[in-house]
Amino acid sequence: MTSIETALTRATGIEVPLLCGAMYPCSNPELIAAVSEAGGMGIVQPISMSFVHKHELRDGLRLVRRLTSKPIGFNAIVEKSSRVYEERMRKWVDVALEEGVRFFVTALGNPRWVVDAVHRAGGVVYHDVTNRSWAERALEGGVDGFIAVNARAGGHAGDRMPEALLDELAPLGRPVVCAGGVGDAATFARMLSLGYAGVQMGTRFIATEECRAHDDYKRAIVAAHASDIVLTEKISGVPVAVIATPYVKAVGTKAGRLAKRLLRHPRGKHWMRTLYTLRSAWQLRRASLEGSGYQQYFQAGQSVEGVERVEPAGEVVRRFAAAARASREATPRV
Repeated sequence: MTSIETALTRATGIEVPLLCGAMYPCSNPELIAAVSEAGGMGIVQPISMSFVHKHELRDGLRLVRRLTSKPIGFNAIVEKSSRVYEERMRKWVDVALEEGVRFFVTALGNPRWVVDAVHRAGGVVYHDVTNRSWAERALEGGVDGFIAVNARAGGHAGDRMPEALLDELAPLGRPVVCAGGVGDAATFARMLSLGYAGVQMGTRFIATEECRAHDDYKRAIVAAHASDIVLTEKISGVPVAVIATPYVKAVGTKAGRLAKRLLRHPRGKHWMRTLYTLRSAWQLRRASLEGSGYQQYFQAGQSVEGVERVEPAGEVVRRFAAAARASREATPRV
């Protein structure tokens, strides 16, 4: 396969600037490996690996390695929610580095300690951002690039459209990866032509054969349109993008009055976020793996508009790569 050269591919050694974003609970080892083997890069989500798919992290990484020898990434959420969580994440990052991972995606906090550890090992760190202010903070932490989470993303989406967000971040002089709204090959090619160094996708890769999500979840993604994606506060207290299933419509999308009051209070906010996190992790796991028989939430972004069928993850990577190459060949050279 001929590589599509961008700042992301040069930094990571991958052939196609396409990342399978870390997803709770959908990042199973087989999906991660399939995307990497096809020339993109799968990103390991350690909580999903350990608590959903029941692989001790080192064993899970070695399982992925048995399925592909190509680069994989690792997601490190660096929010200081508790000392126990931080110590666990530090150990996980050490394990990932020991097992040869050299691309890390950080989120929700100061990435400095991850950056220092990864740079010592010769790796690179990109950080999730939703606007220039957060990107500038991440730069102070030494990151090498940004995952630009836009308003069309699934899960905790941003509030900028892809074009506007790139305009904000490009002047900072670091590679920018588009995250959100890309579910078809033509949009992938267009994001690269705008100047993005790569694209991160989640929703599109849920609707693949290798993903262990329940068939109900995959069918819901294939059937949905962008207009079916709504933001709910019921999962984490802040807006999360989900498919407007009958269950979501029935329970509503707004946090209750007491919850909102507690979320505005510093100490109450900590306890409410902890409660939401524990409850939503259980809800999302059951809905994603058990299907619509358990009526809860299917996270997804507006990229559902471009998802027409469930197919092998490798086919997605190869088809998107072909579209990007065709687009580049068709662009007049100055």
